[in-house]
Amino acid sequence: MAGTCLVVDDSRVVRKVARRILEAHGFAVTEAEDGQRALEACRLALPDCVLLDWNMPVMDGITFLRHLRQEFGPTDPPVVFCTTENDLSHIEQAIAAGAQEYIMKPFDDEILSGKLNQVGL
Repeated sequence: MAGTCLVVDDSRVVRKVARRILEAHGFAVTEAEDGQRALEACRLALPDCVLLDWNMPVMDGITFLRHLRQEFGPTDPPVVFCTTENDLSHIEQAIAAGAQEYIMKPFDDEILSGKLNQVGL
């Protein structure tokens, strides 16, 4: 079951790659280049899932995630962190803040679709 996915990353290239993969799997994709814009997008229309970068200007990924969970509840929408931060403390922080999954950049179709399957999409 595909649905809507919000891709949050300050890199246009990463957003484009993610969009291509997600649309190939039937997702309708919206994009935001920082956490603040992502939060505004969620307030307009809550997506079925969020693909989230960690390091961004204005509002970083972990701050966005905390606001998202505070406003919309502990589990919806599912959030997959997608970042270059791969040390255990970052991963634990992301999961504690309410992310369901965590993938490393660079990612490909197989990795991304695998994680989306794991979160039930």
